Amino acid sequence: LAQRVLLAAAVCTKAGKALVSRQFVEMTRTRVEGLLAAFPKLMNTGKQHTFVETESVRYVYQPLEKLYMVLVTTKNSNILEDLETLRLFSRVIPEYCRMLEESEISEHCFDLIFAFDEIVALGYRENVNLAQIRTFTEMDSHEEKVFRAVRETQEREAKAEMRRKAKELQQARRDAERGKKSPGFGGFGSTSSSSSSSAIITDTLIEAEKPKPAPAPIRPSGSSKALKLGARGKEVDDFVDKLKSEGENIILPNTGKRPSEASKSLPAPVNTESVHLRVEEKITLICGRDGGLQNMEVLGMITLRVSDEKNGRIRLLINNNDKRGVQLQTHPNVDKKLFTAESLIGLKNPDKSFPLNNDVGVLKWRLQTTDESLIPLTINCWPSESGSGCDVNIEYELQEESLELNDVVISIPIPSGVGAPVIGDLDGEYRHDSRRNVLEWCLPVVDVKNKTGSLEFSIAGQPNDFFPVNVSFVSKGNYSDIQVAKVSQVDGSSPVRFSTETSFVVDKYEIL
Repeated sequence: LAQRVLLAAAVCTKAGKALVSRQFVEMTRTRVEGLLAAFPKLMNTGKQHTFVETESVRYVYQPLEKLYMVLVTTKNSNILEDLETLRLFSRVIPEYCRMLEESEISEHCFDLIFAFDEIVALGYRENVNLAQIRTFTEMDSHEEKVFRAVRETQEREAKAEMRRKAKELQQARRDAERGKKSPGFGGFGSTSSSSSSSAIITDTLIEAEKPKPAPAPIRPSGSSKALKLGARGKEVDDFVDKLKSEGENIILPNTGKRPSEASKSLPAPVNTESVHLRVEEKITLICGRDGGLQNMEVLGMITLRVSDEKNGRIRLLINNNDKRGVQLQTHPNVDKKLFTAESLIGLKNPDKSFPLNNDVGVLKWRLQTTDESLIPLTINCWPSESGSGCDVNIEYELQEESLELNDVVISIPIPSGVGAPVIGDLDGEYRHDSRRNVLEWCLPVVDVKNKTGSLEFSIAGQPNDFFPVNVSFVSKGNYSDIQVAKVSQVDGSSPVRFSTETSFVVDKYEIL
């Protein structure tokens, strides 16, 4: 052992229990544990030293709160070089461990061992500094990033091509369906003259009941290729019906439905009434880092699902408490005059019923604004350059106090290859994703009792490195304060029991 200078580097407790130990020469575990167990007994509590010696080895150490960073060296090593090496070891540990505690050291033990290996090789100190150790252990590869970017671009292009092809097939199928003379669509039109317009309405907003198989078309329109596609779709429908009859649970994308409405195909929750309503809103917001709302758009929709035939002929009383000036739009088959005069949603033909077991969009609304006072959750991110990099202060404030936002995640991009950020003041929790180079600030609930909060951290970089900041959240309340107050029968106006789901989610929320 004498020919090597540095024998081992270890983090141990005050009692000499080894938490992490890296040997740079051939040593047994028993030998290492024996050396570290003897170390606390050799220290003279009356004097302050940075090393102690035995007949065979020297311990060079530095206290780290409740722990020790210990280098075990030969007695003929250069003590000044050993102290310099010890300082570098001690600076490496906080890079990977937020708290100098046993559990944190154990959790990041392999990260520490890899860093130790960059400092010492074969018992001798390597000529490296802390920044180089960060770079070496992170193993950041420009070629890998380029490869991933190319692959993601190819995947996006393939998905876009797939969506384009799907739209072409759906359009061809719709053209084929319009060429057939079919019976009425689920209460929205019963004569052949109105079936074409009903089909168009169905494609845009309301899902009608599937028509019964019609006889051979009398006057087919469109190319023969389109008719073949339509026929093939019918075979698929027959096959799906067969699967359903065998007890399979099948969820199909309906013709003309936008991808954003895919969730509406999901089965309704278990504890719902025969009349179930979903009030859904999505927000898209783009804001400048220095203030100034570039664009904010809130899209909302009320979707009705009736599962009992006796509740098919109903009307919905809408309670609109919005003061921001949203634009409302009813479905073409809904009586607009009745809605304008009495805030009631009902069919133009009161003798018709809403389709059974289908999600029917009856009212939608839109709010577009650049008024900063309407932003539900403001984000203020202030990066300030310092001698060692950037000190970043970020804070949120809930402006819309009636909302309760859940699972709020504020994602701040951070530079790659500079290690983990040093966190200062923090409300909530944080996650550092070193693969995506993102710091995620996580807040379970933001409401009127918890309407403001802040996060401070330091890291090497430039102010532009920390944008764009992205925000995501979900809420069981709605932003525009539009709700269904009452559901009643068309005949007699007797009240009908109904259940409601309300959601407010983020489509895009970005601070540029």
